[in-house]
Amino acid sequence: MNKPNNYDNTSTGNYIPPEVGGHHLIIKQVNETTSKTGKPMAVVLFDFAPNDKQPNYMSEEFKNDVRPEKKWPHAGTQYILTEDENGNCSKNIKRFMDAFEKSNNCESIWGDKWASQFKNKKIGGVFGKVENEYNGKVTMRTELRWFCEDSKVESADVPTPKYLNKNNNGSGSSSASSSSNDTNGFMPVEDAGEEIPWG
Repeated sequence: MNKPNNYDNTSTGNYIPPEVGGHHLIIKQVNETTSKTGKPMAVVLFDFAPNDKQPNYMSEEFKNDVRPEKKWPHAGTQYILTEDENGNCSKNIKRFMDAFEKSNNCESIWGDKWASQFKNKKIGGVFGKVENEYNGKVTMRTELRWFCEDSKVESADVPTPKYLNKNNNGSGSSSASSSSNDTNGFMPVEDAGEEIPWG
């Protein structure tokens, strides 16, 4: 057999998950939309910054996606409900905005141009293990647990793993199903719908 074309540059598909703990992030895009249940939310697409321990992680995942219709990686997407059950500002959109303002030493712009102010701006994020259930299979994934100020990344503690069943100690599978809202206010992808990245 002759050596196939591009053999040396072909990936074997070995997946390396994001490391737990703090990461320096770059915001790629923010969109305003609504959830499947009609609630207003912001969709934040981000990558690991060039100065991070895993630089350009999401961009590389996206580049190596061989599906006909590429999607920005789940690990680099956050769906944040902007209102609580009473119609007031949610704690999570406020936390995101505070982290954005402190990371970039700026004041937020409100109104029609709100979503455009974030492109290529820095922010911090803290990642941890989260148990998920999909098609009856329970797995642990590394996900963004919350946004933080970029200067707080290096000192960020690793979050305690989050299980579907609060009584689960991690020794077995959970019988609980996913709730429609994370306790941190982020929405699961299956509840939020699909988001196509920028062109």
